[in-house]
Amino acid sequence: MKVVIQRVAKASVTINQIKVASIENGLLVLLGIVDEDSQEDIDFLVKKTVNLRIFNDENQVMNKSLIDVNGDTIVVSQFTLHAATKKGNRPSYIKAAKPEIAFPLYENFVFCLEKELGKKVQTGKFGTDMKVEILNDGPVTIVIDSKNKE
Repeated sequence: MKVVIQRVAKASVTINQIKVASIENGLLVLLGIVDEDSQEDIDFLVKKTVNLRIFNDENQVMNKSLIDVNGDTIVVSQFTLHAATKKGNRPSYIKAAKPEIAFPLYENFVFCLEKELGKKVQTGKFGTDMKVEILNDGPVTIVIDSKNKE
């Protein structure tokens, strides 16, 4: 399981010209899932996501977490995070989990994130063409792979 976490001043998701999610001051989390992912991967990434100290404190030092700043979150499924680009110029998405595996894990990730934050997490719509707008704050972008805990 892989996440791309972006600290945002604002972000939104639009589907068929209808805005389905919108936040200010928080995180946009792009989530990629593979067949081997499990609850262990979800638990690891949820804890990392809510506790990453990537928000500025009163001295403009990145020393506060999403919980500390009571920030909001949007989670968007993104199978392209597991693109294989070794051969040729056309990415292969063979590593990305099929919907019947990925969708329940995606829903559980959102549920666990809501439980950890104690509030609703907004989302896009799994498997749908979405337009994601962000105003990246910093910019701050963190990539975490639960299979490569560095």
